Amino acid sequence: MRVFLGVTGASGAPYAERLLRALADAGCEIGLSASRSGIEVIATELYGDPSLAREEVLERFVGASSAQVTVYDENDFRSPFASGSAKVDGYVICPCSMATVGTLASGAMQNLIHRAASVALKERRTLVLVPRETPLSSIHLRGLATLNEAGAVILFAAPGFYHAPTSIADLVDFLVARCLDQLGLDNTLMKRWGDS
Repeated sequence: MRVFLGVTGASGAPYAERLLRALADAGCEIGLSASRSGIEVIATELYGDPSLAREEVLERFVGASSAQVTVYDENDFRSPFASGSAKVDGYVICPCSMATVGTLASGAMQNLIHRAASVALKERRTLVLVPRETPLSSIHLRGLATLNEAGAVILFAAPGFYHAPTSIADLVDFLVARCLDQLGLDNTLMKRWGDS
C-alpha cells in the first residue's frame, strides 16, 4: 500500500510518529512531507528542542523506518503525490492544523501537503484529516464540514477510554488504530469494543 503522510503545525506529533511506525510495520510505502511549522512541533513535542535543524528532526522522526519512507520537501510539486495520475492508496494529514483545514476548504494549495490532499479529494481517494484544535470556532467547523462534504474523513485527535488505557501510549495507539482502520489496514493496536 502506498500512503502519503503530511505533518502540519498542530500539536500532536506523538500521533504522527506512531502512525509512521505503524504504517511501516504494515509494509506500506510512505511518502512523508512536513511543513515548516510541523517540523517545529515535532522538534518541540518529541525532542524538546524547537531549534533543531529540519534535517536532524526528519532523520530522528523517520528513524528505523527509513527504508520505507521517502521524505519530500513541502514545496516539492514534482513529488508523485502532487498528481492524480500517481497510484496512491491513502492520504493522512496528522496532525492537521486549522490553517491547513482553512486552506484546503478554500481550494487553495500553498505546499505539497495541500496539493496531495486536494488530489485525494478530486480523485475520490481516502483522505484522513486528524485535527487537534479545541475549542473550535464556527470558522473551523465550517471548514471541517466543507471538507467532510468533499469526501474527507475528519478523525479528531480525541482518544476514547473504553479500551481501559493505562498509559499515554495506549491513548496514542487508540487514535492511530482508527487512522489505520480508515485506510483499510488491519491492526491490533487497541482492544476493540466487544472483544474479550
